[in-house]
Amino acid sequence: MYAPPDSPADERRMTAAHHRAAGRLDVTVTGPASWGWNGRTLGRRAHHREHGDCWLRLDSAPAARRPDDLWEGTHAAWTALPGVPQPRLYAVDESRAGGTLYRAELAAHLDSPVCSAFPVLRTHLELPDRWWASLRDSLTLVQTAPTRRRTVRRQWLDDAFPRFLGLPAPRHAEFTGCHGDLHWSNLTRRGPVLLDWEAYGTAPRGYDAALLLAYSLLVPRTAARVRAELAQLLDTPAGRIARLTAAAELLQNASHGDHPELVPRLIEFAAEAGAPAARPAAS
Repeated sequence: MYAPPDSPADERRMTAAHHRAAGRLDVTVTGPASWGWNGRTLGRRAHHREHGDCWLRLDSAPAARRPDDLWEGTHAAWTALPGVPQPRLYAVDESRAGGTLYRAELAAHLDSPVCSAFPVLRTHLELPDRWWASLRDSLTLVQTAPTRRRTVRRQWLDDAFPRFLGLPAPRHAEFTGCHGDLHWSNLTRRGPVLLDWEAYGTAPRGYDAALLLAYSLLVPRTAARVRAELAQLLDTPAGRIARLTAAAELLQNASHGDHPELVPRLIEFAAEAGAPAARPAAS
């Protein structure tokens, strides 16, 4: 969970839009506000007379540039991946107010807590063998399901590898389906259920596993478990490309101020995969 928007006006705007969406979807909001990255999304627990406890999540974007790649990821994943544990999607509501578009998604509320309140893991997690087996099954299903959506684009690789890793982009990278934002606050302790599918699409094979490993680097004991449990995705030539992709992405994010505490570990992580010149670039 992140902080509210820096601007009080944006916080009021999002709160009001969330309230309007709740009215249109006929739910009563019952829980505290849960803000997403940069205050772009707002989620709250709610109650629907037919579905019971739900989660109402609101996304926003300037009307001039509707972000289809992120806008429709949850619905696309719910439709394409029936075998993957994810919150049931009940309804979608799109609206416009002034120069802003809003998309509200009403999904089932889950009783199981997430593994971490923040994407970067800071304390060791003891998770049972069956948890890891279920995660491997889910990632296999996601990788094998066809989709035309894009999470990581070839053009981004061409720019990010030399800029953040000091390496040319790989000539041959196999792209497969991915969750697109696999970190510890998007995984529940029971299941696991995979949350927040807005970035669902394609990326280099093994990208989800590599991203989860990168977000674990501050806790070596858990990182070692990730490496062991997801070795079939990480310890391959494709897995090396995926690890470099995850390192480049998080180094890019760090250049914008996100998770700077990860940078030293990311540089080591990238060097292990063959990028001794890895560094965060200036924004």
